Amino acid sequence: MLELAILGFLYEQPLHGYELKRRVAHLTGHVRPIADGTLYPAIKRLEGADWLGRRTEPGSRAAPRHTLTLTDDGREELRRRLREADDVDISDENRWFTVLAFLRHLQAPAEQADVLRRRLTFLQEPSSFFYDYGSGGERPLGPEAFDDPFRRGVLTIARAASEAELSWLTTTLKHLETR
Repeated sequence: MLELAILGFLYEQPLHGYELKRRVAHLTGHVRPIADGTLYPAIKRLEGADWLGRRTEPGSRAAPRHTLTLTDDGREELRRRLREADDVDISDENRWFTVLAFLRHLQAPAEQADVLRRRLTFLQEPSSFFYDYGSGGERPLGPEAFDDPFRRGVLTIARAASEAELSWLTTTLKHLETR
C-alpha cells in the first residue's frame, strides 16, 4: 500500500519527502500515520528498482531539498500494480482506497473496469463481522440479530457503506463499459 501510494503521488508530480509523507498520511488517514523509518526505506527500495529518481535543489534555508520523481519504469510499475490489484488490495479497505485513488492512471477504461469488477465480486459475497456457528454451519449475522446497540451499529454502518459502494460500482462500471 505504501509503495503504491508513493508511486501514485509521484505519478502526478515530483515531490520532496516531507510533502510525500503528508499526502500519504492524508490518504491513509490518521489511523495509520507514516513514520520516517517506514517511508524512507520504501523510497530507497523504489529508487533501487529504478522506479524513482532524485534531484537536489536548493532549500529555502541552507539545507538542499531532495525532490523525488517517477521514472518511465516507475510509471509502468504503478500501472502494473493497479491492473494486477490482488485479493488483499481488493478486500482491505485502506488498500482498496489507495488503489481507487490512483485508478485513473490506467488509461484504458476496460482495465479500470476489470479492477472494479473484482471489487464488486468481493462485495457481493456474503459477509459479516459476526457469525452464528450453530448446527447449521457458519451463517453471517445481520444487525437485527443483536440486542447490543454497538454491534448493531457496526453492522448497520458496514451495510450502508457496502450498499453505497455497490451502487457506485454498478454506475461506474456501466459508464466505463460504454466508453
